[in-house]
Amino acid sequence: MDFRRLGRSGMMVSEISYGNWLTHGSQVEAEQATACVHAALEVGITTFDTADVYAATKAETVLGEALKGIRRESYELFTKVYWPTGEGRNDRGLSRKHIMESCHASLKRLQTDHVDLYQAHRYDYETPLEETLRAFDDLVRAGKVHYIGVSEWKASEIAAALEIADEMGLDRIVASQPQYNLLWRVIEAEVVPLCEQEGIGQVVWSPIAQGVLTGKYKPGAELPAGSRATDQTGGADMISSWLRDEVLAKVEQLAPLADSAGLSLAQLAIAWVLSNPNVSSAIIGASRPEQVRDNAAAAGRTLDADLLQAIDDVLGDVVERDPAKTASPARRP
Repeated sequence: MDFRRLGRSGMMVSEISYGNWLTHGSQVEAEQATACVHAALEVGITTFDTADVYAATKAETVLGEALKGIRRESYELFTKVYWPTGEGRNDRGLSRKHIMESCHASLKRLQTDHVDLYQAHRYDYETPLEETLRAFDDLVRAGKVHYIGVSEWKASEIAAALEIADEMGLDRIVASQPQYNLLWRVIEAEVVPLCEQEGIGQVVWSPIAQGVLTGKYKPGAELPAGSRATDQTGGADMISSWLRDEVLAKVEQLAPLADSAGLSLAQLAIAWVLSNPNVSSAIIGASRPEQVRDNAAAAGRTLDADLLQAIDDVLGDVVERDPAKTASPARRP
């Protein structure tokens, strides 16, 4: 496993990180989830990402159990706050009340006294940004959070947060967690240039586009039974936009390029994400330990300029690049 700095911070993270968005506490039994976490540790992954909302808070509990007994200083633990975790009016958003209460609940579920990165899971238009940033800063000063980050924030929102932090002497954002892959490149036009300038690293999710970039979905064919595309409670709605024959045919054409590099399609997709120098880590998910091991093999692989150009030539206009596609709810859910 290779390691990179998280933005301009001093903390190192593994190039491949392990996330449990659609697996732990929902699709995968606890025993299998623990096996996946241990497989991640065995291949050198030290960075683990979760969120309070995943599997209605169960994902944090499962991850906490899976990491029990592992030396706390040997891994980096990330979680997030914003989406609803209860029925109350304040069980959501980025108010000081919810941030503080959600952080304490996350720490309890994760069985730790601190998280290494605490992330605003979306932008909250109903809370003053100063209030949100002050609450995060207080958690840092209390030793419950080491660094702060955001997920799916626009460049303008990140810039506003940095300006306020500098004016108020608060901790700055060091990480951004956007969706990013061969098919979804909306951060490249605005978010990445700003983050490169300001020392913010990308910790990207969905590097294999929910499995579409593994080649398992074929144009004109039935969806594989038991796949994410058929699971109406496990991400089928998100993957559906990529299940067009036009897109799947392009993905099939990537297979010879992957072969030429000695990579599987999934490894090619992950290595491509890591070829962006602003990316600190790529988050993989898994339901089986062998998936962890296969995906982790993409770490440290370099794609030459000719291969990168060949990939772009194949994909052509099926790539989404519109920065306006990064968006948070206008009102809290």
